[in-house]
Amino acid sequence: MSASNDRASNTPLIERRSIDYIPEAERHGRLLSQFTLWLGANLQITAIVTGALAVVLGGDVYWSLIGLLIGQLIGGGVMALHAAQGPQLGLPQMISSRVQFGVYGAVIPLVLVCLMYIGFSASGSLLAGQAVAQLLHVEDWVGIVLFAASILVCTIFGYRVIHGIGRIASVLGVVAFIYLFYKLLAGNDISALLGNKHFSLASFLLAMSLSASWQIAFGPYVADYSRYLPRRTSPVKTFWAVGLGSVIGAQASMVFGVFAAALAGSQFSHHEVSFIVSLGGTGAVAAALYFAVAFGKVTVTTLNAYGSFMSIATIISGFRGNRHISSGVRLLYILIMVSVSAALALLGKDSFLKEFSSFILFLLAFFTPWSAINLVDFYCITKERYDIPALSDPKARYGGWNLLGISIYVFGVLIQMPFINTQFYTGSLVAGLGDTDISWIIGLVVPAALYYVAAKKWHGAIPERLILPVEPGVDAPAQPRGHVQPASN
Repeated sequence: MSASNDRASNTPLIERRSIDYIPEAERHGRLLSQFTLWLGANLQITAIVTGALAVVLGGDVYWSLIGLLIGQLIGGGVMALHAAQGPQLGLPQMISSRVQFGVYGAVIPLVLVCLMYIGFSASGSLLAGQAVAQLLHVEDWVGIVLFAASILVCTIFGYRVIHGIGRIASVLGVVAFIYLFYKLLAGNDISALLGNKHFSLASFLLAMSLSASWQIAFGPYVADYSRYLPRRTSPVKTFWAVGLGSVIGAQASMVFGVFAAALAGSQFSHHEVSFIVSLGGTGAVAAALYFAVAFGKVTVTTLNAYGSFMSIATIISGFRGNRHISSGVRLLYILIMVSVSAALALLGKDSFLKEFSSFILFLLAFFTPWSAINLVDFYCITKERYDIPALSDPKARYGGWNLLGISIYVFGVLIQMPFINTQFYTGSLVAGLGDTDISWIIGLVVPAALYYVAAKKWHGAIPERLILPVEPGVDAPAQPRGHVQPASN
């Protein structure tokens, strides 16, 4: 581990790498940083608001808490399985989708990932901008612009700075949440809220969907932040470090959100940040809490901005056949994505809660099939045996378009449509299920099973072992490019 720390100390503060493979000589970091990064990314205001939606949209406190926890565990397990791929492959998450979709075909989920980054960045900028505005006594739009500028700077620095911010945010978030929970428990009759039990299947599944979608939405970029870990890092330990950090942080935030929304009633909508801070106090205490809220959003919003750069770079590199991105182009991509997100935050600041709930639920229809296909292929079909150099060549083993993966993905999206219940779209079978949205469950199970059966029969030739790029001075466990074995083995 000391060698890993030495590498980290010698690594430039501004990241040189983008979507290219991370050589073993540049690997560094510890699993603790994975835990703190995802703990800090989840101990924040948007997670609070997400948990609050379970009550705002009709659920009671008791069953909402249980539903959120179950969804958290399911979704957290999915995202942590993606995280465990990072040290093994040394690549950003969405690059690996080229195995299942083809070098060009991977653009399909990548475009949707970019939309997700923009949406989450916009929501984060809005809530953090409100906190900055209250802290500095300026208009909300000024706070949003200032926050977006800070995200731009952090994203330019890249991987090391993001992890450093995560460590600070985790400590600050824990302190702020302990204080807010203390004030909440000391000043209100929580037992009365828990005693009001009115089970509704629709509301219970809504709570599960909110937390599951929150976790699954991290899947397309979670490996981006574990890819620098040394290859010898245990996948099981990576799974637990990332999963526990994310689930503990998100559940703590959402539990607080449930109680806050139940106490606030109609006062919560459009006044989320100010109401939460008012629970903690006024004056200097309020100022400290506004700072904690704003800083808490820095981590996850920087993750979104960094991920958006990686996604755009992956899309363009698929057609150019080159994974190297210059520093100037990198800056341009980041500037565009941060600017678009800030503009959406400014335009949607008066109807955030309603639009955000629809957004995160609708996302499930597009990301659960992708997660199912990617995880089944990596863990059950190819069993980590990827040909990494071939991921940049549409004429190599993965081709330009993988019709098997693409068709199952499209089917996985379409089969959910009758069961979706959002303001964007309501499926034909929703009313018969008591307005219950079960689309995300179908979107995970059906594509996973279908891809497993189909890939066992028709998957292309799989390398005998993981093929890595040639690294000078490193004996890689590689093999001749033509040495393959059938998928059935």
